Amino acid sequence: MSGLGDDLVGRYFDAAERLLRRVREEETAAIGAAGGLIADTVAGGGRLFAFGAGHSSLAAQDVVYRAGGLALMNLLSVPGLTGVDVRPATLGSALERVEGLAATVLDVSPLRAGDLLVVISLSGRNALPVEMASGARGRGVRVVGVTSVAYARETAPSHVSGTFLKDHCDVVVDSKVAVGDAELTLDGAGAPFASASTVVTSAIMQAVMAAAAGELTARGVEPPLLRSGNVDGGRDWNDAVFERYRERIFHQH
Repeated sequence: MSGLGDDLVGRYFDAAERLLRRVREEETAAIGAAGGLIADTVAGGGRLFAFGAGHSSLAAQDVVYRAGGLALMNLLSVPGLTGVDVRPATLGSALERVEGLAATVLDVSPLRAGDLLVVISLSGRNALPVEMASGARGRGVRVVGVTSVAYARETAPSHVSGTFLKDHCDVVVDSKVAVGDAELTLDGAGAPFASASTVVTSAIMQAVMAAAAGELTARGVEPPLLRSGNVDGGRDWNDAVFERYRERIFHQH
């Protein structure tokens, strides 16, 4: 690797570490509050869901059916918007801007009053995350938003309501990611590059899961955690968790 390549690698890790430190220093209380809402939902018999469109879906998927994760976390998926599983990939971006799509998804989803939905959207400005959060709350679902609040300060809203995802949540965790989601610049490169939102948002989601597990344990409630299927006894453990919480787990149906 060239000396320039080595420098860029170091600059990227420095940028990612700075973001993670900022989140730890400034968002620990919000992460704890999100974990508390999840603990309330688990203890109260509710179900847990996570939603993200496009690349924001990666952090949502990372907490579903995950070793060391909560078994009750389900993915609320929308065809064409889970990662980049549609061609052309630009169709996913277009679908995220379709007004009314979130209401249709919620109408046919298993979400009900007393559940909790985590909505992940870096910009939080498009119709789908805005309407997913507002529609879920209107149905009696508690909503945690994971987003970059900078977009609400530095960009114009694209939804007709003039609002962002952050305006429709019970708890908001700010990822601190800069508008544009690219951490590096270089003379001759023409555009910024090297995004960090997936790294930071995935860390936030795992921290929220940790906070929830800790809060449940503090209340004397054993958290419904999954073990790795690649350790001895892991699959038997998971089978027992699935059986106990079968009616609240949708990724096994």
